[in-house]
Amino acid sequence: MTGKGQGFGFGLGKMKELAEAFKKAQQVQEGAKQLQEELEQMEIQGEAGGGLVKVIVSGNQEPKRVEIAPDALAQGAELLSDLVTVAMKDAYNKSTATMRERMEDLTSGLELPGF
Repeated sequence: MTGKGQGFGFGLGKMKELAEAFKKAQQVQEGAKQLQEELEQMEIQGEAGGGLVKVIVSGNQEPKRVEIAPDALAQGAELLSDLVTVAMKDAYNKSTATMRERMEDLTSGLELPGF
């Protein structure tokens, strides 16, 4: 027995690191709430056909609106349907990438000790 009072293998240094990690985690949690609000307010635009069809979604993929240029109507229903689908995918991919980037920014520097 060493008598250094380290119980459970956690020395004071580890406890301090753990306290810092909890503090950072709390900051991340607060940042996540703020980020969620920002994402809801964002407008991310996907488009197709050189801008003939635009789909606008929020940062968390909530559909906001679709804009269809008058010229797109002349393309016929089938092509128009394809353009809307492509624009939706574009908007979705952009919003997903934006969300991922923002989450990485938020969690960078969060290192849990001993893990």
